[in-house]
Order: sequence, then structure tokens, then C-alpha cells
Amino acid sequence: MTSKPHPFPAPSVSPIPVLGFDAAGIACGVKKNGAPDLALIASRLPCKAAAVFTQNAFPAAPVLYDKALLGMNPDAIHGVLINSGCANACTAVQGNVNAKRMAEAAEKALGSSDNTVFVMSTGVIGVQLPIEKIENGAPQVAAQLSPTGWEAAARGIMTTDVFPKWASRQAEVDGVTVTVTGISKGAGMIHPNMATMLGVLATDVNISQPLLQQALTETVNRSFNRISVDGDTSTNDTVIVLANGAAGNAEITDASSPAYAAFVAVLEGASAELAKLIVQNGEGVTKFVTVQVQGATSDADAHRAANSIATSPLVKTAFFGSDANWGRILCAVGYSGAQVLPQNAELYIAAGEPQAANPELQLVTAGTPTNYAEKDAAAIFAQRDVTVRVALGLGSGSATVWTCDLSHDYVTINGDYRT
Repeated sequence: MTSKPHPFPAPSVSPIPVLGFDAAGIACGVKKNGAPDLALIASRLPCKAAAVFTQNAFPAAPVLYDKALLGMNPDAIHGVLINSGCANACTAVQGNVNAKRMAEAAEKALGSSDNTVFVMSTGVIGVQLPIEKIENGAPQVAAQLSPTGWEAAARGIMTTDVFPKWASRQAEVDGVTVTVTGISKGAGMIHPNMATMLGVLATDVNISQPLLQQALTETVNRSFNRISVDGDTSTNDTVIVLANGAAGNAEITDASSPAYAAFVAVLEGASAELAKLIVQNGEGVTKFVTVQVQGATSDADAHRAANSIATSPLVKTAFFGSDANWGRILCAVGYSGAQVLPQNAELYIAAGEPQAANPELQLVTAGTPTNYAEKDAAAIFAQRDVTVRVALGLGSGSATVWTCDLSHDYVTINGDYRT
């Protein structure tokens, strides 16, 4: 693994406690190096739950367990227990048994009833979970639960992540302050096909379970499903949101209400921040790239084009080398499946977010290179944060995807991941 300083910082603002929720993280021995490897997020009140899961055809045992639990008991959940260091994926029947034992250990430690705790696992695939270590660790992590334990929990779910990731947002809903705080992990095996990583979000909002699920699905499609590090969709990807209603607002039951819109905005704000942190914390990352496609025939077409740019190894290596080889960008649009008229296409780049201080540099107009200075383009590609904007000139469809470069260190990290 690289020893170079990481170019992106960890979150600088502490997580905001959520009414009725506690969190904790400890080391229980799953990881050989003694690092934190077990996290617990728990509510003192029963929660409404919603979740989205990987579409990988080899779903891990925790994914199967959580899907069943969500279908069985979405209105009385008390928490989530997460281990790192072992994915409990491709582990057959024994893996399913261990996932259940993991949930039962957490339920016993919390003093909650059966079928009230989700489980998540992350780490090496194809290794049986050292379940005894987790069973021994469950009461220990429960003893550490605290309203301010979010950072410790975020550290407990890290694998190759360089820093822990958390985000918080607050908003007024029907005159009541509502809080959303979440943690996530992800650095490799990141690609938008739900959910791109592990994430848990907790909120004190009072909302019906069907609308909570709708809000999470909408949010994921505009945040976690808009990132890519390496094009791999993991076996374990899961995002869960728990809502305990402790804020005391009137229950949100109408998707057309201002209260629902306010909640979705705050949930999406926290989720988008977590999504960007995952990309910035990607394995071997040195550049954070925002890809915008506008003027497509539809939003779906725009997403196809943006995602094709974001996942192209040639585009990503060009960013790593600060090589303004923009032909690779248009090439990726051309094979994306999106409708294109080359004579309509325009291409712009900017350092960071385009603004007066960071104006865009137009590289292509009407499908033809502009008379730009190569040194100006190279200087933008050399920045830590870069925005690429492609205008297709065909309609009103648009999409944004967040991605990164592909460096030597990515190969180094993944070449010896198990050692």
C-alpha cells in the first residue's frame, strides 16, 4: 500500500448525534493487525427501516439475511452490526448460519427481540466468518455505545479506506429539526449498480416505512449510484436507513408534501457527501473528477455517457498522468450507447467547480477542436479536482457522475490485498 500522503482529507466536522441513536466501534480480532473491525449502530426506539442492495449475482450471506429481515420486519428494527476484515461472501450454507448468529449476538447484547438487527460484512471474499470473535465482540461494542460514537463506528468498518467517512445534515420538517447522520466504507469494488459500498444512515424523522424506502431509492439514484472507482460491483453492497421518529414531527405519509421534500433533500445531502468521500478515498486516488453530461436526449442517455467516461481506464489513466488527451473522453461517449451527433458535441474542462475564479476551458466546439493552448489544458488536468462537461446538443437530458483517476498504487493495493 502506498505510503504517500493522501491528497484528500478526512471529514473535518464531527458527526451530529441523532436523537435516540448510539454508535460504537471496537477491535474484536477479525483483522490480523488488531485494527478496529466491529461497529454497532443502535436505536433506543424501534425504527422504520429501508434498504437497497447489490445486484451482483453472488450476493453475500449478510445481504441475503438483510433482504429477508427487511421483508419480514421493516417497522421494528433496533440496529445494525457491521464487521470488517471478512466479507462472509461465497461462503455457502455456513455463511448464512454465521450471518444469523451475528445478528443474534447483537440482539442479545442490545436486549432486543429476535429479528431486529441487520448485519453487514466487508473484507476478503471466500473466507468463513470467524463468528466466535464477533459473538465475543458484540457485548463489548454494545458496552461502548454512545450518542457521539459515530467516528469510532466509521473506523470499525474500514478495509483499504484511508480515512473514516461520515456525514450529517439537518433540516426543518414541519417546524421540527430533523437530523440525518451516516457512515460509509468503500475504496475499491466501487461502481454504480447499487449500492457501491456499505452505508448506514440514521435519522430521527417520523415517516412511514413505504415513503422511507421511496426516499432512500430516490436518494441512492442521485448519490451512491453516481460514483465509480474501478467498475467493480461488490458482492456485499448495502445501504440501510433507520428512522426512529424521535424528532417528534407529524408522520410523513404524503410523497407530494413539503415535509417529504424537505426530508429527501437532507437525506440526499448526507448521502451525496458520503458518496463523494468514497471516491476521494478510493484506492490509489490522486484526482477527484466530476463528469457532467448535458444536452442528451434523456437523463438516462446522459447517465450512460457520463458513466462511460467515468469508467474508462484510458480516461482515468490520462487524469493520473495529467495528460489532456480529450479524445479518450469523446471516444468513451461514442461507445456508451447514448445517442450522439458528433457535429453537435462540445467539450469543456475546469479546475474544481466551474466559477468566475475557475473558468471553463472549451476544448471542442461543434465536434471540432478549438484553438486552445495545450499548456492551459494540461494545467487543469494536473489539478486535484477537475470537472469535465460534455454538451451533446440533442435535448434536455443531464447527469453527473463522480469518479477518480487510476494510479499505480491501485494496482499495488489490489495486487496484495489478502496479505
